[in-house]
Amino acid sequence: MTIRDAAPSDADDVYRLLSGFVTSYGPDRAVFDDVTFPRIIETAADGRAEFLVAEQASRVVGYLLALRVPTLFAGGMILELLELTVDASVRGRGTGSALIRAAQARAREAKDIEVTMPTRRAADFYHGLHARRLSRLTDCTDDVWRAYIAQRWAAASPATMRRRSAAS
Repeated sequence: MTIRDAAPSDADDVYRLLSGFVTSYGPDRAVFDDVTFPRIIETAADGRAEFLVAEQASRVVGYLLALRVPTLFAGGMILELLELTVDASVRGRGTGSALIRAAQARAREAKDIEVTMPTRRAADFYHGLHARRLSRLTDCTDDVWRAYIAQRWAAASPATMRRRSAAS
């Protein structure tokens, strides 16, 4: 299995997976082809998103879409997972986990503060990845999270607090 950036040639496979994934909205193929898919490819190409596919035997069997979002609460960019789906025929074989690990690696490279994931439909899957529930989002406890905590602790160290008090 290969994890790679989604490409325009993946449209048919991604649409097939999307059609089996959505529960709230019915995908419209014309809108997908003419608007949504090209915009997401463009957004990922300029670094504002991660749009990854898992390919096995020249067939896309899963995809992940995550957007980079500037935040005030985290003090920087977060990578927010919006969509993750794997073909039913290969579920339970590590495809979703591989997509998540690839997104986490990309988040580290981009210096995103954290990776957040919805848990509404796949709480057991995310728990299996050792993700921690935080309100309605799950925040991955990987190197990005540990670096974020270390940065926050350093900012709140006694020496830093003394400097802040002296400056006030």
